[in-house]
Amino acid sequence: MSEAQSPSSSFVMYTTPWCGYCQRLKGQLGREGIVFEEVNIEQVPGTAEIVEKVNNGNQTVPTLVYPDGSAQTNPSVLQIKEKLASLAS
Repeated sequence: MSEAQSPSSSFVMYTTPWCGYCQRLKGQLGREGIVFEEVNIEQVPGTAEIVEKVNNGNQTVPTLVYPDGSAQTNPSVLQIKEKLASLAS
C-alpha cells in the first residue's frame, strides 16, 4: 500500500467526493499543513478493496493508510498528528 504514496505525502487518504467527513478532514489537514495523497475510491480501480480490507468489508471513508501499513478510519486531526509523530520517532 505504501508504494502508492508520493515521497512528499505522509499517508494516503481514501475518499469519495460526496463524503462530508472526508471534506471536513481534508480542510482540517490543509489548515494544519499536513501533506497527504488523496485517492478517490470511486475512480481508482482496486482502491475500494483496500478500504474494505482494513474496515472489515466496509467501504468506510475517510480511511488513512500509513507507510508502516497501519490504517485509521475517520480519525481526528489529533489522532493523525499522534500517528505521524510515532512514525517519525
